[in-house]
Amino acid sequence: MEDSARRQDMTGRQEERPGQGESDAEPARLLAEPRGGVPPVIDDAQGFARACRELSQERGPLAADAERASGFRYGHDDYLVQFKRGSSDIFLLDPQALNRAGCDWDDFNRAVDGAQWIIHDSPQDLPGFHDLGMKPSSLFDTELTARMLNLRHFGLSAVTEHFLGLSLAKEHSAADWSHRPLPRDWRNYAALDVELLVPLRERMLLELERQGKEEWARQEFVWLLDKRSQRKPRPEQPWRHLSQISTLRKDRRGLAVARALWTKREELGREYDIAPSLLLTDRSIIAAAQAKPRNAAQFRAIRSLNERVRIHAGGEQDRMFERYAPIQRKVRPTVWRETILEALDLPADELPVGPKPQADQSNAPKSMQVWRQRHPERMARLEAARKTVARIGQETNTPVDVLIKPKYLRNLCWTDEPGKRDVADFLEEQGARPWQVSLLSESLSRAIM
Repeated sequence: MEDSARRQDMTGRQEERPGQGESDAEPARLLAEPRGGVPPVIDDAQGFARACRELSQERGPLAADAERASGFRYGHDDYLVQFKRGSSDIFLLDPQALNRAGCDWDDFNRAVDGAQWIIHDSPQDLPGFHDLGMKPSSLFDTELTARMLNLRHFGLSAVTEHFLGLSLAKEHSAADWSHRPLPRDWRNYAALDVELLVPLRERMLLELERQGKEEWARQEFVWLLDKRSQRKPRPEQPWRHLSQISTLRKDRRGLAVARALWTKREELGREYDIAPSLLLTDRSIIAAAQAKPRNAAQFRAIRSLNERVRIHAGGEQDRMFERYAPIQRKVRPTVWRETILEALDLPADELPVGPKPQADQSNAPKSMQVWRQRHPERMARLEAARKTVARIGQETNTPVDVLIKPKYLRNLCWTDEPGKRDVADFLEEQGARPWQVSLLSESLSRAIM
């Protein structure tokens, strides 16, 4: 099929102006399967070599995606990576099996060298690609582009519907992608994630050009590829990120229980390769830290410590979680009881203390209550700055959180001497891209004076 005819058939609405309003668009057609059918999973060296060979023979950008097993397995490893380039087949690669088979991801890098990678929501997938040894040459993020173009909805199916008139069959986003063999409908879901990325990029490029945002997007993609490929460093005290940990406040003994249970849960999750939350929920940890059970009766009163975690999501997902019941049963309730008792017996000088104050006082607090009650002048400055950004957002048809990260704006206003601050230099130091500095610095300088 000729390229123009194929593009018209893929989009279904070639005559529509890219980026037009969703209210006057034709009803979307459902794309139930990829054009070439549902591909198999490649898990051996021979299949990997064939995929590299065929991708190397194509030209143009590379559609890419990845699936993990978050909520089921320990860590954030990729269990499936999907690629399509030009007129090639869609390739579903099992990276864990391919690593065991001794496949070299540098072979893949050479096969697609120079190709721009098209990814929807790249911060989710770039760290996993990096961990495997993949090295994208350049990036086009369709999710960020949708936000930059001020679409109301920016999930992949909503974006393909807006630009291409096609919605995607999406039912397995929270599946356990470590399960093998992968059912046909799961493979179909994974393949659809890359089926339309190339024509979607073409339409989005046209709309970026129409709105004068091509250079903005280019700078954002360079920044994402540089900053988001590697995983964020782990916090110094990760257990303090437990849900509802603030309820313990200054209860140092309760904090010790929470810390001990989190640490034991993490250790067991790593040992059994299971999501720690399937061994003990955050809610159970906080309940134990508040109750501080010392005897068997008090421990039994906290039911969640004595029963294995059950997830009630409905239907197929419940069955997926039930596959992990044998591992859950290996961890007996006595493990949690012993861990709690050890924390309760710690000497006072080993109990947790409050987090260390930030050395960098330029990091502004998130709580607006602190601003209003303790720093009304700074609050007035922040409100003026926000109004300025909102106005520029309206003028450029761009969401304010794309124009500038809220943290940068708070930090900018967190000073008693705004007249001595060079706004352009400050935004650059914070991490703002050149297009943001150029667009905002002069107006913000006037607003905070």
